[in-house]
Amino acid sequence: RTMFSLRPFGGSSFSNANRTSVGCRSPLTGGIKEANGGGSFAYALGQQSIAGFTLHGASPSWVVIHFKKDGTIAFEDGTPYLGKGNFEADRMLHAKYGKKVTVALCGPVGEYLGLIAGIAFSDKDGRPSRLAARGGVGAVMGSKKVKAIVVEMDKVPAFHEPKKVNAAIKDYAKLLQADGIITNFYQKIGTMGMADVQNQMGGLPVRNFSAGRQVDLSTGERFKMGGDYITELNNSRGGEQTHACMPGCIIQCSNLYADASGKEIVSPVEYETLGLLGTNCGLTEPDDLAGLNYIANDLGVDTIETGATLAVLMEAGLGAFGDAKFMADCLAEVRRGTENGRLWAQGTARVGEHYKVARVPVIKKQAISAYDPRVVEATGVAMMVTAMGADHTAGNLPRLNTREMDLNAIIGQSLAVQTNVAATDSLGLCLFGRSVTEVNIAFIIDAINSACGTSLTPEFWAKLGQETLRLEHEFNRRAGFTAKDDELPEFFYAEALPPTNRVARFHGPEVHDMYERLPA
Repeated sequence: RTMFSLRPFGGSSFSNANRTSVGCRSPLTGGIKEANGGGSFAYALGQQSIAGFTLHGASPSWVVIHFKKDGTIAFEDGTPYLGKGNFEADRMLHAKYGKKVTVALCGPVGEYLGLIAGIAFSDKDGRPSRLAARGGVGAVMGSKKVKAIVVEMDKVPAFHEPKKVNAAIKDYAKLLQADGIITNFYQKIGTMGMADVQNQMGGLPVRNFSAGRQVDLSTGERFKMGGDYITELNNSRGGEQTHACMPGCIIQCSNLYADASGKEIVSPVEYETLGLLGTNCGLTEPDDLAGLNYIANDLGVDTIETGATLAVLMEAGLGAFGDAKFMADCLAEVRRGTENGRLWAQGTARVGEHYKVARVPVIKKQAISAYDPRVVEATGVAMMVTAMGADHTAGNLPRLNTREMDLNAIIGQSLAVQTNVAATDSLGLCLFGRSVTEVNIAFIIDAINSACGTSLTPEFWAKLGQETLRLEHEFNRRAGFTAKDDELPEFFYAEALPPTNRVARFHGPEVHDMYERLPA
């Protein structure tokens, strides 16, 4: 089964509250998977007062599922869109269904069940560029023979106490606009700013996790793959650095990246893409990254898994690090579904096994995100133990200096952030608003009560997060996962990472029982 869901404020302009969540058993990891994306898909579902839906079984032929604003659902021919890139398919769908619709797309890689495939949602301007990317959720959609889901936009949903909800929307926006992390980091630079942080810390993935820093800033060299440089370059070209991926979002951490003539290349360039598809593959030029990012969006693939896979191919000697043409040629084979393309579309772990590569950066067969666990230890621990595979969003603490901390202290910090993240995700809120949401929990719960007519108390927040973590862990336990599945690949323990020369300190059995520490 594949479940699509949204949360209490879906369909409104409550900032960063229109995430679409996709849940299934991951064909990549074999465990539970929740992947979410921005855009306008949840916004449209919320306007039709649809809290979610589940795809059972499979269609006998390729289909477009059409949610109409009159409350009916139509199942229409999906074959005209097969084999098309996401941008062409999206144009065709809007030509047929009109401008006032939003789309969820299974791209051409998902059609043949490639495990790097995500599900692409329309952004607020209609681009199919916001992905529920990880875990092979696009392959699951492809297995259902659902090419696209089209949802008509309608009107703001009827909340239990609309005046209170409208007041909460305005008050929440004020809280976001008064927060320094949001105004000075996310709005000005976006997630790309984390590249500068990790390059300085030495936790940036470089050339298949063989180094933690691409540029030594003490030499005076500019770090061209960092958010500071790219923001300066993009602004000088007329690009847009403050772009909202979903309707009503005040954070606006997305971007429109332009070429030297001012023409848009891609939207957006995000840190994880920059890390895995960029520095991890040895790229040093932002324009090369942006071009490959566009191709990945057109294919509807996870840029983390794709970048890690391409770096493993380079490690295997099939191409050279930094060769953007080699990367584009590989993605062209993935698009065509050649024998090699279909193999490479199965993801990092399987490609590494096929080519007998020693350095394969995965946990539970999913590519590790753009934080080297030898340096960014708290995030590494979360990636090791989470039921989601190597997913930094489960509990990211990218700036935490842990070298003087013991494992118990790190686990305590990790559990706290994982609980908050699980609650945030479960309520459809973007994680980039956590600096506001987590210090205003009573406000958020009161707004939910106004929207839904519930009588929740602030204690609900932690209980929701804790129960989510327990259920995810129990799902994987029943699926056969054990402590050995929480282990990092051997090279993280054996190879010291320059420039910090650190190795991983913790093993799977030491962290596996983390969730037993949650309150009963």
